[in-house]
Amino acid sequence: MEYKVVIYQEGMLGSLLLGSSKVDPLRFSEFLNQNALEGWRVQTMEKDIRRMLLFFKREAYVVILERER
Repeated sequence: MEYKVVIYQEGMLGSLLLGSSKVDPLRFSEFLNQNALEGWRVQTMEKDIRRMLLFFKREAYVVILERER
């Protein structure tokens, strides 16, 4: 087995303009599907709220992917 850890998060612009930024489900699905085409499967994921510039927050996911070698 081979593993890959990815932190998926949206850009800073939404956080700066709105005070917080959530993950876009369509883009997140595209990200997962693109990795699936390369043989990766989601093993586990964890939601994380990340602070930036002290006052702004953005949603992120730590995704652990696996595939056969």
